[in-house]
Amino acid sequence: MTAEPFQQTDTSFLSLSQWEELIDGLTVGFSTKMGGISRGPFSTLNLGLHVNDHRETVVKNREILAAKTSTLINNWVFAEQTHSTHIKKVSKHDCGRGLTTYEDGLSNCDGFYTNEAGVMLSLCFADCVPLYFIAPEKSLIGIAHAGWKGTVNDIGGKMISRWVHDEGVNPKDIRVAIGPSIGACCYNVDFRVISAINKNNVEKYPLPYTLVSEGQYKLDLKQLNKYLLLESGVKEENITVSQQCTSCEEDVFFSHRRDEGKTGRMLSFIGIN
Repeated sequence: MTAEPFQQTDTSFLSLSQWEELIDGLTVGFSTKMGGISRGPFSTLNLGLHVNDHRETVVKNREILAAKTSTLINNWVFAEQTHSTHIKKVSKHDCGRGLTTYEDGLSNCDGFYTNEAGVMLSLCFADCVPLYFIAPEKSLIGIAHAGWKGTVNDIGGKMISRWVHDEGVNPKDIRVAIGPSIGACCYNVDFRVISAINKNNVEKYPLPYTLVSEGQYKLDLKQLNKYLLLESGVKEENITVSQQCTSCEEDVFFSHRRDEGKTGRMLSFIGIN
């Protein structure tokens, strides 16, 4: 069995240390639900401003995470996520966007990237799939938020396409990490989702879903994202997949599905210090 790529280096976050040697100063991680000051269903490290937690508490939690990752909180960039496939290139001018107010984040954006140091990209999660991208030779870094809608509409492939056409990157030089998210063990969907999946050209791969009852399927979103990335030209050996399930691991992660919507948010983050 392959070792889990995202390793807990602090109570509050997991690190993708195997990437951090590829670009000098690179920080890559995924937060847990532990080590903050939120209470109730947001206990304790809720990092989402849009879930009815106290704003001041969330900002403090973000400051706690920044300090633990040895990054400057004012360098972080957040987005107003809408389950779209909109991708934006950001720069130092965007630092601080969405830090204290959700509406101030990059609007209608579920993926962004940069080639500038001193920019910490971050997106909120509570079951959806975090996708991380690097092209070491170009010092390009990016992240995307792939729920089922973002996945079937191929947000990962759209990031690869942007880098190929706008940044001159060969897809074979891109590395992608698929982070902790809800696993097939806990993710049941209906035929509406399955029919959307079947519109993608992934028939040559093993099915990423199984029928469990009439009209109900268990779906492996991570595996589907991997298939679509392969179709975009990313080499299989350059795709790293976490085996952690945000729904199963209740002591570690928030889960929108498990917690029936009343829960906090984790952050994916990547930046070059």
